[in-house]
Amino acid sequence: MTALPDSAIDRGARALVLPTGILLAVLAGAWLAAVARAPIDVGQGVIAKIVFVHPPLAFAAYAGFVLTAIGGALFLWRGDEAWDRLARAAAEVGVLFCTLVIVTGPIWAKGAWGRWWSWDPRLTITLLLWFVYLAYLLLRSFTEGSERAARFAAVYGIAGLAVIPLNYFAIEMAGGRSMHPENLQRGSLGAGMGWPFALGALVCLVAFTHLLARRIEVEALRGALAEQLEGAPRGLENG
Repeated sequence: MTALPDSAIDRGARALVLPTGILLAVLAGAWLAAVARAPIDVGQGVIAKIVFVHPPLAFAAYAGFVLTAIGGALFLWRGDEAWDRLARAAAEVGVLFCTLVIVTGPIWAKGAWGRWWSWDPRLTITLLLWFVYLAYLLLRSFTEGSERAARFAAVYGIAGLAVIPLNYFAIEMAGGRSMHPENLQRGSLGAGMGWPFALGALVCLVAFTHLLARRIEVEALRGALAEQLEGAPRGLENG
């Protein structure tokens, strides 16, 4: 039987899989009920309820990219492969959530403003963010097993983090010209919308944690299998 890596990160990830899965199921039910009861926006109609999904997905994507940078920095400092596994797993889950952000954004835009896409500052920079970390994953896939590539990817993942504050302040930098609703730009929501929005953010972050833990578990298993396969021929020769 293949022995899994036993670092604190790997143990923590395995311990989180079951409780986060259970918590996610409970929170998702509460969130769906809250969204169903939330008031319908007078101006945009029912399509505005996507606000309970779209920004929370972005929060989860940001969490993934922040952890990619943290994992990469600690890998450069400590040289522990467990941190590299964390960085890679976080990037993969972050890109998944960023993809969902890009998908839900045009759906909202079409329903509210009548067009699927506009080169809005925040939309454009979100797309740039997606490409930055997609390139990170492509780099990792093409150079798998290379420590030098892992170190370069760590630096790249840290540098890519600069796009997040750029995205956050994109509307202010563009002089307020944006398709995004003004209430979201000011960080406020209408009456009755705060609770389902908060639940949506919590659901996405718990889902992120669950997927990250599963991904670290899979990455650790892959590493253990690779080591076992590399050591098999030597073992046969010694026999």
